[in-house]
Amino acid sequence: MSKRAFKKYIKTLKKKDLEEQLLDLYERFDEVRVYYNFVFNPNEDKLVKEAKFKISKEYFPVNSRKPKKRRSVAQKLVKHFLKLEMEPHSLTDVMLYNIEVAQAYSKDQERITEAFQKSMFKSFEQAVDFMIEKGISAEFTGRIRVIAEEAEAQNWENSYQFQRVLDRFL
Repeated sequence: MSKRAFKKYIKTLKKKDLEEQLLDLYERFDEVRVYYNFVFNPNEDKLVKEAKFKISKEYFPVNSRKPKKRRSVAQKLVKHFLKLEMEPHSLTDVMLYNIEVAQAYSKDQERITEAFQKSMFKSFEQAVDFMIEKGISAEFTGRIRVIAEEAEAQNWENSYQFQRVLDRFL
C-alpha cells in the first residue's frame, strides 16, 4: 500500500477505530512498542549505558570467553538509535565509544587484520559525517583527534585515511 493510499484509508477511520488499530499494533509489534516507549520515556542515558556495555562486551567479555569483535553489534545499535531519532550528542557518544573500545582492544594485540582496520575506519567516517551533518563537531574534536592519532600510533595500514578525515573535520 502506498503512503498516499494509507493516508486516504486513515482519514476514513473513526477515532475509536484508529485508536484500536494503534493499540493492536502496539501489542503485536515490538518495534512499535519500543518506539512509543522511547517517545514517551526517552531515558537516553540508560540506553547509552546499555549500548556501551554491549559494545565493550564484544571486545572485553565479562566471562573469560574469546572476544567476538563484531562491528555489526555497534552498527545495529547505531541504526536503531538513528531510527528512534536519539539526541545527536548521545548517539555520537556511542559511535565514538565503539571505535575507542576497539582501539583499546587492538592496542594489546600483536596483529590486527586489515578488515578490522577498515571496519573501524568506516565507523569513524560515519561518526564524523554524522557530527558534521548535525553541527555538533566542535564538542567532539578532542575525541576525534585522539582516535586518529591512536590509529597512527598502532601503525594501522589505513591511518592516513583517519588523518585525512580528521583534516576534513577540522
